Amino acid sequence: MVPPDFATLSGLSALVRHYDAFIIDLWGVLHDGAAAYPHAVETLQQFQKTGKPTILLSNAPRRTRDLVQGMQRMGLHRSLYSEIMSSGEAVNFEMRSRRDPFYAALGQHCWHLGPDRDRSVFESLDVELVTTPEEAAFMVNTGPWAIHETVVDYETYLLRCRQRDLPMVCANPDYVVVLREGQRAMCAGALAARYEELGGRVSYRGKPDPAIYDMCLECLGQPDRCKVLAVGDTLETDVAGAMNAGIDSALVTCGVHGGELGVGYNEQAEPGRVATLLARHDLRCRAILPAFVW
Repeated sequence: MVPPDFATLSGLSALVRHYDAFIIDLWGVLHDGAAAYPHAVETLQQFQKTGKPTILLSNAPRRTRDLVQGMQRMGLHRSLYSEIMSSGEAVNFEMRSRRDPFYAALGQHCWHLGPDRDRSVFESLDVELVTTPEEAAFMVNTGPWAIHETVVDYETYLLRCRQRDLPMVCANPDYVVVLREGQRAMCAGALAARYEELGGRVSYRGKPDPAIYDMCLECLGQPDRCKVLAVGDTLETDVAGAMNAGIDSALVTCGVHGGELGVGYNEQAEPGRVATLLARHDLRCRAILPAFVW
């Protein structure tokens, strides 16, 4: 078993004095998609007492306004955090500004692969949504239409897009999300990975892309990166994204990886198992936490 090179902590209070700003994940850290976790509000309140800024960063393929409204319904009120950023907001910005060469070349006719609830990503854009891949110049992937579906269910659609060499914008790089009762649901990142396997071109916006961390740091007033801590539950996005951006991270072990680590909410994971998992992905983090607790 790989020896741990991170701190095993019972809460965030031991870390806060070492950092000036914080980037905090949503799903799997603050809530489970339906309800806030028991310690989420209290911990955000403790962050507020420090006077240090926090930005919530989500790979949700929707604009931040939608996320704020959803969290309000869970009791995670807008007054509890300084700023918020989402992969959907970043995609909307890129398609509006067209400053990136990939986005500048996309054209105007877009096929949306994803549910209608994600349509806010297209607000204020000069694009025409079409109903089939054959009418499109590019596609925006926000995830499956139904939570029970798998990549196999989308093979025909992906092949049709690949046949036309449609570039894909992936608005959620996550592969999977954990729902209530431990149920797992596929995300847009899994479909994007399959499209790349087929030879398709994909642009990701969201964690672990460094560009979205640059946007967060700008919102936070450009603090020194060595004084910023990211808190998340997913190795491939939260921990990898922090490393790509040159900032430290703390892994909440009861989220996406809770099953393979054998832990539930606020249960401390075996450090050796976490170290082995990190080594398997060639990643490192500053600390591990049983939940988003103070």
